[in-house]
Amino acid sequence: MTLDVFKIDGSKSGKSVELAEEIFNAQPNNTAIYLSVKAFLANQRQGTHKSKERSEVSGGGKKPWRQKGRGGARAGTTRSPLWVGGGTVFGPRPRKYRQDINKKVNKLAKKSALSLKAQNNQIVVIEDFNFESPKTKELVSILNNLKVYGRKTLLLTDGSKTTVYKSGRNIAKVNVLEAQKASTYDLVNNQVLIMQESALKVIENSFN
Repeated sequence: MTLDVFKIDGSKSGKSVELAEEIFNAQPNNTAIYLSVKAFLANQRQGTHKSKERSEVSGGGKKPWRQKGRGGARAGTTRSPLWVGGGTVFGPRPRKYRQDINKKVNKLAKKSALSLKAQNNQIVVIEDFNFESPKTKELVSILNNLKVYGRKTLLLTDGSKTTVYKSGRNIAKVNVLEAQKASTYDLVNNQVLIMQESALKVIENSFN
């Protein structure tokens, strides 16, 4: 598959790139994508949730009333789970949610995600650019020129481009990432995938 390379003003640069068939034209494997995304989201969880159980709630040392003779139900503590202010029954406890995924499956998932993007014409290749200082207006202008502003967009850069990242972090539905750090979840969680020329090479080299 051949794609035109665009300039930041939205016009065609006259150059084109050939997408690697084995990466961008592979048979998508939905199961691999599912496993990779599930593991990624699970690994984002801190697992620090905690509620106090009956033995951990303060108070309740004294029996509220005598066992018999009142005509009411028996009660041994005001911190029973049946009472307001009591402990929680089977509440959440700190735990690890980490899931590991086979490297080959993860690579297959990324390849499948990129192939889906290519098949749906959701990939845009743009010439490398950078800003001297963070300029949100300039990045908005580039997105407008490419006719993608307002759509959920992932912009991949070659290496760390701090000014580009800072320019995009205040724009709704726009995410700027280093190409080598993009996960399967990042690749599928957008409507348009914009790659700088050198970022495309980074993606292709990551599969070699």
